[in-house]
Amino acid sequence: MKLRTLFLSLALGVTLLSSLLLAGCQEDSSSAAKLKIAVSIVPLKEFTQQIAGDKAEVILMVPPGAEPHTYQPLPSQMVDISQADMYVKLGSDFGFEQTWISKILALNHSMLMVDSSVNITLESSSEGDGADPHIWLSPRNAIQMVKNITTGLMSLDPENKSYYVANRDAYLAKLEQLDNEITLALSHLHNRTFLVFHPAWAYFARDYNLKELSIEIEGKEPTPQQMIEIIDLAIQNNISIVFASPQFSSRSAESIASEIGGQVIMIDPLAQDYIKNMEFVYKQMQEVMS
Repeated sequence: MKLRTLFLSLALGVTLLSSLLLAGCQEDSSSAAKLKIAVSIVPLKEFTQQIAGDKAEVILMVPPGAEPHTYQPLPSQMVDISQADMYVKLGSDFGFEQTWISKILALNHSMLMVDSSVNITLESSSEGDGADPHIWLSPRNAIQMVKNITTGLMSLDPENKSYYVANRDAYLAKLEQLDNEITLALSHLHNRTFLVFHPAWAYFARDYNLKELSIEIEGKEPTPQQMIEIIDLAIQNNISIVFASPQFSSRSAESIASEIGGQVIMIDPLAQDYIKNMEFVYKQMQEVMS
């Protein structure tokens, strides 16, 4: 691990120096006019891009398919960070941010740091100490996150305030419609308990009066005894579907699904196209929990 960190530091230094020299020789006036905004995960990139439009380039730190709790950024990404005007963080004890935010700030002291979790009521994490980081998985939280990002953009670029406000309002209308659709679709469910492998959906469950049961316990695979208890809970709650996500192994989910005579359905907490993805999730729940 120390060797990897040393290599990353050396590579970063070389890449950063090369990038700065190149920037001095070949300045692109069109890209220089745009803000450069970095974000932690895919949903934050979408939220930010919806508001910033063509006024900013949005840099994604944790790429699609990567495990967000343990991802280590590439030297080229750290170079991008060193040149960013603003960083949008989840701000909810997210593993990547806990490890890297201090290093990111050390590279770029002048960058505006925007906390997207401001005015969101955080839930305790079932994976250990701190808050549950998965705030974006409730559209009601997403609405507040979009407002927080807009505030940051207006502070950074007040000349384009009306542009950001117009984009914000247009996107908020879509998120509010999504929230209304989910509320209506899930309000009459007879069975309000669902089973997931990774406990990412606590905010969704809270805001739509559902109960999340998790296979993973404190970030670990369940023991044989815990597996038996989970299977008993699933049977007691008439659960026949286990929701899993592509960022984690589905082995335990498949084992439990086999024991309860059910199946595994994949739902991705980090999928691109936030609204389309959340529509897929709630419709899956509506179908299997009715």
